[in-house]
Amino acid sequence: MNNVIEKAKKLSIPTQKEEEKMKKISEQLMSLVKKEVTKYPQVISVELGGSYAKGTWLEKMDFDIFVKFKKETDEKQFEEIGKKIGLGALKKYSPFTRYSDHPYVEANVNNIRVNVVPCYDVEKGQWKSAADRSSFHTRFILESMDKQKKNEVRLLKKFLKGTEIYGAEIAKEGFGGYVSEVLVHYYGTFMGVIEAAANFSQGQVIGNPTKKFESALVLIDPIDSNRNLGTAISTQNVGKFILAARAFLKKPSLVFFTGKKTSPNPKNLRNVLVVKFNYKWRSPDIIWGQVKRGTTSLAGQLELAGFQVLRKGAVTDEKSEAAMLFLLKSINIEKFLIKNGPDVFRKQDSESFVAKNSKNMLTWVDETGRILSMQQRDLYDAKKFLQALLKKDLTKAGIPSGIITDIRRGFQVLEGQKITSKSIKKALSELTSTDGLIFGATK
Repeated sequence: MNNVIEKAKKLSIPTQKEEEKMKKISEQLMSLVKKEVTKYPQVISVELGGSYAKGTWLEKMDFDIFVKFKKETDEKQFEEIGKKIGLGALKKYSPFTRYSDHPYVEANVNNIRVNVVPCYDVEKGQWKSAADRSSFHTRFILESMDKQKKNEVRLLKKFLKGTEIYGAEIAKEGFGGYVSEVLVHYYGTFMGVIEAAANFSQGQVIGNPTKKFESALVLIDPIDSNRNLGTAISTQNVGKFILAARAFLKKPSLVFFTGKKTSPNPKNLRNVLVVKFNYKWRSPDIIWGQVKRGTTSLAGQLELAGFQVLRKGAVTDEKSEAAMLFLLKSINIEKFLIKNGPDVFRKQDSESFVAKNSKNMLTWVDETGRILSMQQRDLYDAKKFLQALLKKDLTKAGIPSGIITDIRRGFQVLEGQKITSKSIKKALSELTSTDGLIFGATK
């Protein structure tokens, strides 16, 4: 175990050269934003936040720059000026607007994701926007963690990345950077977190909440006892974390920190259907939400039609391509459907059932006195069912309004084996293959 931990530390702690590189980039970016804010008297200050400011960053990281507004600034100005500052400061890096609880600006600078986020200059607990807590988070970590503890956070982040459950964004619904820091704050070390996670119970509460929360993991923000950080983590990812912790304790391996490549399982691919379409570019947060909701709706329609959906998934390349994936028990189901009616003694109900099913292939009374009727399904091939469904009323099918126009412009329903797209293939691997890390298949 100690040998694995030491090797993982070398992978997770940045080198002096990396430190110098990030320092130079951060200074350049801060200078650009500070120059831009001089145009707006509503802005009080600019602060560097996120994992870099806290000293818990990994090699591949984000820069979070917070633009602090006077608390008297109204919401409309706050959002409009916030966007103008971000777009203006990062204009040479092709910036774009993203959305969380309010808009913010993102750009890619030297393969580093940079976020310029507006927030209000408020006192602790007097939050006006979701980002107002961020400077308090930074201060809390800097005051409560020494260098050794920060490196424990880095180990945890590396573990979460290796097991593919790191990231608070809607695409992942996993464990974010601040969640990692808070877990180490509560449990002291990386191993303390792992040992605790291996024994989490349903609705595990970490911290001191002031009210009851309903989520698979309840993790209380140390600077706001009314906030549950666990709300943003999916139950599935909480489950993966628990299993990964147990597997690591049972059989420690560096693979938990470096990740393990998987490929689609050819046998399971035979029962996978993919609804693929192109969309006009929009913020990744928006398209991910739309595709995930669309996937849930289509899975429900498949189930109602008699198809058994074992697993589902959503994916987008965040540029122009999106897909909804379904692993079915079988692509084809029985041609004939047996409808169970009432017993013959319920006169009104039985007469109504007989009338509605008069044109069916066969209607009879069984040994218990119940009326049954057999009819042929309109569609018993899942691919044809999805094609027909998506050509009809998409609103009735539960497709989110935001992607209806995209789907109407054109879509394909493809078998899993015929997928060539790199992003969809990765999603197919997750959908059709057993996770060798969390289910103990490491070598």
